Amino acid sequence: MTTTAEPQTHGGKKHLGMIFAALVVAMLLASLNQTVLATALPTMVGELNGVEHMAWVITAFILASTVMMPIYGKLGDMYGRKHLLIGAIAVFVGGSVMGALAQDMNLLIAARAVQGIGGGGLIILSQAIIADVVPARERGKYMGIMGGVFAVSSVAGPLLGGWLTEGPGWRWAFWINVPIGLVAIVAAAVLIHLPKPPAEGRGRIDYAGMALLAAATTAIVLIATWGGGTYAWSDPVILWLIGIAVVSVALFIWVESRAAEPVIPLMLFRNRNFNLVTVAGLAVGIMMFGALGYMPTYLQMVTGFGAAEAGLLMIPMMGVMLCTSIIVGRRVSATGRYKRYMVVGSLVIGAGLAGLSTVHADTPIVMVCLFLGVMGLGLGSTMQNLTLVAQNSFALRFVGTATASVNYFRQVGATLGSAIVGSLFASRLTSELASKLPPEAASAGATGSSLTPELVTSLPEPLHTLIVEAYNHALMPLFMWIAPLSIVAFVLLCFLQEKELATKLER
Repeated sequence: MTTTAEPQTHGGKKHLGMIFAALVVAMLLASLNQTVLATALPTMVGELNGVEHMAWVITAFILASTVMMPIYGKLGDMYGRKHLLIGAIAVFVGGSVMGALAQDMNLLIAARAVQGIGGGGLIILSQAIIADVVPARERGKYMGIMGGVFAVSSVAGPLLGGWLTEGPGWRWAFWINVPIGLVAIVAAAVLIHLPKPPAEGRGRIDYAGMALLAAATTAIVLIATWGGGTYAWSDPVILWLIGIAVVSVALFIWVESRAAEPVIPLMLFRNRNFNLVTVAGLAVGIMMFGALGYMPTYLQMVTGFGAAEAGLLMIPMMGVMLCTSIIVGRRVSATGRYKRYMVVGSLVIGAGLAGLSTVHADTPIVMVCLFLGVMGLGLGSTMQNLTLVAQNSFALRFVGTATASVNYFRQVGATLGSAIVGSLFASRLTSELASKLPPEAASAGATGSSLTPELVTSLPEPLHTLIVEAYNHALMPLFMWIAPLSIVAFVLLCFLQEKELATKLER
């Protein structure tokens, strides 16, 4: 069956606008919580005495959402997306309540994992529902706004987290999700009306594939998080994890080749464009979250700005990404051309990372904002178009699976970026502090596991300077280490075949 861009049977443009409004709320809820704790993180880990577990507060959310993305995508294609979306929001709200009540780092990390289980559904189902009702040619402007929502969240999150940390307390970064989540549930229940997928030929749910995917993803992230830091690369724990990852991937491929309804169909990888945007998206995810997760922490510790001010300093990145995403989305819808923006954007991301790697404690803050703005320009040109290309490569029956798969690999990159940068940052910081701090630092409370921005600011000058330099040396060079990934993405996207965007929905 072929339909037009606005489904007249469900109310045309008016109904499409209501659907989009509900999806924006759901996307806002998920994307906000990928970054809302960034400015609260130093205070949280200082209060709970867990700086060595700092990376897991971010990584747990991204890991759980990553594992769930293909599952939500496949189940949405098989059974419909509306009720899945409502369930995902409910799980997310439950995780938020757990986080607000957590009294130690283990409970906090567990709460973030529960949030991620719901958050993966919010991200994927929102994008897939747009593909259900808008043809690819018109989808660019909607995906551009979705990208703009993500851009706003990427900075509004740290800003909101900083304001709450300095005001009612960091626990309100969790409590605030409850009313927003309830609004999102009501909006999804009332405003979203979609055609139901046909019941014929659904097949059985691929439980084995889902379990193996979860095992492989978790092992890979644990290797990236623990390897070379918590455990030596030759440690039996790391070797066991490498073995689990290899075996899980091999078994996953075998299972997927035989499953009636595979969670990630192998036929996706016979499509050239899908392979190119998948690997490029993984590289972009590493670069984006490797930088975004820890810049607010750096700004607080090194510049002395408060949590709210550190959030405000991320506005250049948000503003440029927002404007670029919307403008590029409209141009794609108007012209049907998208490759040029992705190719150039991938290089621009690397230029922003290279600039950030040159920052020192005495670098003017305007230069830091400039480099963040350059990153926003590249991300706004690239991010949403990766998903658009994947969706345009397959029939509507597979749009949820294709959307989830390309986002899965991008989120694997995000998880690896957060884990690798976080692990290296923590180990390098511990080493720097151990080598530079004098013995009397412990009596002043300046120990690695209990440092907070307030404590660093209150320390006497020689000690303060040593800690600031340790933070700078531990984090900023890491950005240059991941910047070459932009060249990888650039080369891959140069080989992209710019296929015509579909102007109708083929059901």
